[in-house]
Amino acid sequence: MSSDTASLFVSASQSSSKTTEHYKNSYFCSTMQYHLERHIDNPFFRLVAASSKELNMRSYVIGGFVRDLFLRRSSSDIDIVTIGSGIALAKHIASKLPGHCEAKFYGRFGTAMIRYKGVEIEFVGARKESYDRNSRKPIVEDGTLEDDQKRRDFTINAMAFSLNEDDFGAFLDPFNGVDDLENLTIRTPLDPDITYSDDPLRMMRAIRFASQLNFCIDEESFEAIKRNVKRIKIVSMERVTEELNKIILSKRPSLGFKLLDKSGLLALIFPQLAALKGVEVVNGRGHKDNFFHTLQVLDHVAEQSGNLWLRWAALLHDIAKPVTKRWDSTIGWTFHSHEFRGAKMVPKIFDQMKLPLNEKMKYVQKLVMLHMRPIILAEDIVTDSAVRRLLFDAGDDIDDLMLLCHADITSKNEEKVRKYHHNFEIVKEKLKEIEAKDHLRNWQPPIDGESIMATFGIPEGRQVGIIKNTIREAILDGVIGNSFEEAYTFMKAEAEKLGLKVKNEISEPVSVKANGPVPPKTTRR
Repeated sequence: MSSDTASLFVSASQSSSKTTEHYKNSYFCSTMQYHLERHIDNPFFRLVAASSKELNMRSYVIGGFVRDLFLRRSSSDIDIVTIGSGIALAKHIASKLPGHCEAKFYGRFGTAMIRYKGVEIEFVGARKESYDRNSRKPIVEDGTLEDDQKRRDFTINAMAFSLNEDDFGAFLDPFNGVDDLENLTIRTPLDPDITYSDDPLRMMRAIRFASQLNFCIDEESFEAIKRNVKRIKIVSMERVTEELNKIILSKRPSLGFKLLDKSGLLALIFPQLAALKGVEVVNGRGHKDNFFHTLQVLDHVAEQSGNLWLRWAALLHDIAKPVTKRWDSTIGWTFHSHEFRGAKMVPKIFDQMKLPLNEKMKYVQKLVMLHMRPIILAEDIVTDSAVRRLLFDAGDDIDDLMLLCHADITSKNEEKVRKYHHNFEIVKEKLKEIEAKDHLRNWQPPIDGESIMATFGIPEGRQVGIIKNTIREAILDGVIGNSFEEAYTFMKAEAEKLGLKVKNEISEPVSVKANGPVPPKTTRR
């Protein structure tokens, strides 16, 4: 459990032996006993039991919290289902907790939530659900615990522990979820066709759990996903992307994406990624399957970083290869400028997937745009000028860019892989050397447009742009150092070529309050 959850659930007394009597030969026997003693029989759950008795209700802890007990995974929220009003139970318990704890309730959904010691505990009345075919929003009625367990998405999420004084700690597992945990299987409690048709988001959740837990989806269940795949269209893209992000953040996201592809979901929710799949052969020469290459890159990045947006950059780094693919009879298959086309595709994809169109999108776009640059450097002699330009363009994202580029080397030719990784290390050393010397990370030239206009008494316009660009290029090429003094002397000489005379001498560099975006390289005139 997480440290917050552990601090909330401190063992108070001995546990019930009822929990393990049916699993004496199972690995889960010891696990259940351990977690029952540590996390079920505790002061908070005892308070739930006492409050339920006072209100003449029966209550149970159910769902992901119970599943994660067996898996020994951290859990930041708890679901408690009661036969009666979840709101009434939550209010009653909140009134007895120290520290003026307050229950927030949502009357429309019949749920309430208490945040206590960093843990969110949600209370809801047991219910049964029915669905209209054109909506995944259920028609809800009061129900029994059995009804509530039937409506759960998967057997591993339908397990419960009693929080009632007469059978406290009794384990309730009507669909053998504990066996599915032991067999690493995702399975629905009821007919999977009904489960997935009623709420198609459950298809994404099945694949997400399989990816997160490294489980298999039951064969009958997976076939039902394939049969109901078109039902995903009634689910909002925001909810689909929420599940997709969880797949991307899993330990080995390729597992989830392969299942999305095999089920047919990927082509519906993310057609640009699905388009990467396949190999075309002309005259016996084929190219790599860019879909599986992309998944390899994503897994490599996932081994090194939990940054969601760096993982998105890995997922999109070759996204434009299908639209840039060309056959050249001399050199074979080419994907010229796929990084530029890919960067242009990023905003549209983020909009389509309902991802944030802010700095996160720009970060992904930048890495897609630049991901070939270190590779090209690693293929040739590494010059100071090329490294300066890379530092200038990547700024603070240079380390993430280098990680992405390392991950992008997926060749089966071991010698080629060794060569690239060796050359990348040379590039990284050069980056450190140039950064230490020239301080170019998130760099702004030491002379800005205001200084140029003040020095020569000219208005904003073409001449200012020419001088700024010339100074920048001279520093990046190593013609002059990255200092105000050298840049100012160089500026006066270049301005003289344009027929400009110094009107006001400036002795101090202009202070740059904040670095803006990387300016585009302009063409000299």
